[in-house]
Amino acid sequence: MLQSPDVQLREMSAFALGRLAQDTHNQAGIAHNGGLVPLLKLLDSKNGSLQHNAAFALYGLADNEDNLSDFIRVGGVQKLQDGEFIVQPTKDCVAKTLKRLEEKIHGRVLNHLLYLMRVAEKAVQRRVALALAHLCCPDDQRMIFIDNNGLELLLGLLGSTSPKQQLDGAVALYGLANKAMSLSPMDAAPLSPTPQVYLGEQYVNNATLSDVIFLVEGRRFYAHRICLLASSDAFRAMFDGGYREKDARDIEIPNIRWEVFELMMRFIYTGSVDVSLDKAQDVLRAADQYLLEPLKRLCEYTIAQDISLDNVASMYELSEAFHAISLRHKCILFILEHFNKLSARPGHSHLIQRIIPEIRDYFAKALVKPNPHNLRW
Repeated sequence: MLQSPDVQLREMSAFALGRLAQDTHNQAGIAHNGGLVPLLKLLDSKNGSLQHNAAFALYGLADNEDNLSDFIRVGGVQKLQDGEFIVQPTKDCVAKTLKRLEEKIHGRVLNHLLYLMRVAEKAVQRRVALALAHLCCPDDQRMIFIDNNGLELLLGLLGSTSPKQQLDGAVALYGLANKAMSLSPMDAAPLSPTPQVYLGEQYVNNATLSDVIFLVEGRRFYAHRICLLASSDAFRAMFDGGYREKDARDIEIPNIRWEVFELMMRFIYTGSVDVSLDKAQDVLRAADQYLLEPLKRLCEYTIAQDISLDNVASMYELSEAFHAISLRHKCILFILEHFNKLSARPGHSHLIQRIIPEIRDYFAKALVKPNPHNLRW
């Protein structure tokens, strides 16, 4: 009757099943006797009452753990997430159903889903991976997506030629990243500099006790070797290694503007500096050249605030050029979050194929980070 051409009959059938499905004794029987797929199809109906009755019945079926694997195997989670629901009570019912499913993804239910993700046909494996990305407990992410290959299934969707599969993969990966960051934030803000003693603001470009002078755009910048030696391996190599600068009093800096060099030196002397967006890329280049990782992170954080649909590709290229890992991660998350809008833009497919290895690397690190809330990780 759920598949009858008579709308009224389908509505009555869905209503009756909805009431029956609230009784635990009926839930498994309804699903095992073929009720699940027709109810999911009714979610596509343009009839608000029919749609709501189907959603209410599915809410009841989701209460039984024996139904969960079938619910996910046939794509029920994607159906609930993608549906265009007419009335607010239906939307609320669907949200409660997804929450109910989420609460049951553990123990034998999770073990059976992992089994399906290993041995079922590829379409089912992908449905399971998509569902688990949205519903699993953050504590289980490593086991599901690293140990049981769930990440590769999602990346396979992202690299697909099907726009729908690509979008599904991107949405799932973004949700997975948000859950991972809630436990172990990556690149949320620039890290504090490594604790060390700084000479202080008063010695920036100060001739007092200066033992080295940098020539920048024809101007003299006074510095102190002891401060530079403590700041980075690049300066240690310059002054302690076999370079000609080791014994030089004046050192020419040919490729950095004065204002950028001054910001870099101010950071070296004080451990902090305000880098405006218009100078951040130039300071990043200088920080990369002189191996000043804390300053790089500060610049990356500033630049990342300006990522947009128009510039994310160039920002990603910038991150590659200057080994800016934090900025690269921000670009990846932006691309996943705004995948639907980016997909219509020229060069989108090439960009996605290009970043898939980096996405794999990002999640491999994010999902294996120790969970401070759960020592079993």
